[in-house]
Amino acid sequence: MRFLRDDGHLARLLGRVGGGALPPVPPAAAAALVTGVLLAAGLGAATGITLFAPVAALLLAGAASAHPHGGRHDPLAVPLLRGSEYLYLLALGTGGGVPGPLVFVLLVVVALHHCGTVCRARQGAGPPDRAARAMLGWDGRMLLAAAGGALGWLPFAFGALTGYLAVLLAYGAVAGWARTPVADLADTGDEPGGAGAPTT
Repeated sequence: MRFLRDDGHLARLLGRVGGGALPPVPPAAAAALVTGVLLAAGLGAATGITLFAPVAALLLAGAASAHPHGGRHDPLAVPLLRGSEYLYLLALGTGGGVPGPLVFVLLVVVALHHCGTVCRARQGAGPPDRAARAMLGWDGRMLLAAAGGALGWLPFAFGALTGYLAVLLAYGAVAGWARTPVADLADTGDEPGGAGAPTT
């Protein structure tokens, strides 16, 4: 669960400060509720430092990043974090004048990254590699988007973030395939006389 959270550097730092004592679901649920309320109040009309309010609320969940996540309901923290990030980026982009296709592509790239994280966990791939860590985590992505909006560079920030994440995603996929050992044909039974060849 800690791997699937996709925490960035700031969230992990807050987790180390908290010492793993804070359970993950209550702060994630509270932060998601605050984020939803702030978005419903009209994030598109917000400017300056107020754009950081949902991110600051969600960072409450970062303080639980060091928790073992072994409880019965602890897995709920992951979809709460995912949903909050998607909703924030969607509301910020559409309300801030970012072209719709660019908002869509950014959300697709982030979703593909999350899908890759799930696949790595299912295959027992272990902790994230350098490319996965460079994806900034949910907190880093949201903070960069908020900074772009506060500075009045929101379309540029969305474009730069989308390009950066897409390059890292492609690099991670290629590097992962390159590290995967190729089985011998004889082991797969495709070679004549191999394990899969018919016998007489």
